Amino acid sequence: MGVINIVGVGKVLAAGASCELDKLDCVYLGKETQNVSFQSADAANPTMFYLLSAPAHPAYPIMKMSKAEASPIAMGSVEACNQRTTYKYIHKDGIKSCQLVMGLTVLESGSVWNSVSSHTHNRRMDVYYYFDAPALQSVFHFMGEPQQTRQVVLTNHQAVISAPWSVHFGSGTSNYGFIWGMAG
Repeated sequence: MGVINIVGVGKVLAAGASCELDKLDCVYLGKETQNVSFQSADAANPTMFYLLSAPAHPAYPIMKMSKAEASPIAMGSVEACNQRTTYKYIHKDGIKSCQLVMGLTVLESGSVWNSVSSHTHNRRMDVYYYFDAPALQSVFHFMGEPQQTRQVVLTNHQAVISAPWSVHFGSGTSNYGFIWGMAG
């Protein structure tokens, strides 16, 4: 299971280990990890964790990765309204996992397109979780067969699942962040 902190500062306690997570830090909990609990550092500003899990065959150790350690990649452009930074946490060159891949993308102010061009992952399903979208703003998540897409209108702290055969990309009425995860 991957855990990303999206609000405040908090702790993930698991199997006797304690991992403090600042905003946008991640911790991976491997197969058969037991006694998992979550804590907020400040009760007046509760932490919000996003959890994503997938079946695992081998066990990998509990591992934390900060946002700064997550291989940030700047991409896109101001002119195309898609200037963004992607952070990769759980992947083949980062935190090891059986079949879970997880990271996040943060769009810069004035940017609204999250993935150009649209694409599919023919061996993995995708989950997108949108966060830091301002109040009264929306994200239009495009999905479906490439020749006939459908749009889902989402707001802050909402998620959508895309099948492996489905394209997936989004455009918002403001900038936002999204956690992406794949399994398969």
